[in-house]
Amino acid sequence: MPAPTAAPVPRQPPGPRLTGLGAGLFCGAVMLLVGFAALLLFDGSQVAYGVLFLPVCALTAVWVRQGDLPAAPVVVPIGFAVGLLPVVDGSGGGLPGRLLGLVTALATQALWLYAGTLIAGVTALGRRVALGRRRAAVRGRTPV
Repeated sequence: MPAPTAAPVPRQPPGPRLTGLGAGLFCGAVMLLVGFAALLLFDGSQVAYGVLFLPVCALTAVWVRQGDLPAAPVVVPIGFAVGLLPVVDGSGGGLPGRLLGLVTALATQALWLYAGTLIAGVTALGRRVALGRRRAAVRGRTPV
């Protein structure tokens, strides 16, 4: 008598599975660390900060749970803004100066923000399409 075989398990990408809230906390915390690193290593270069933002967006979209895929493109802009806080120039104006610096940085670095949001959105959408195809294949029919 042959040994029973296990049903094939759908292949999952390696890494943690984050909820929507977890993805927001992950992205915000990592971008805050990236902001401090950009301040220390690159003298507060906002371009270096923007470049380092892109892989964080991809990781956030890859590590979010399948049920929380729509959260990925929502949380990355929030993480971008949180991480900009150490990088912005407050010009010695206290809290109002820091907020004005944040608004200015968000306006001047919008290209990085849009690119990262697009990366997270496309990655989440690709994962969603792949999930639909896998489910259709398991049911035994061809996806539309």
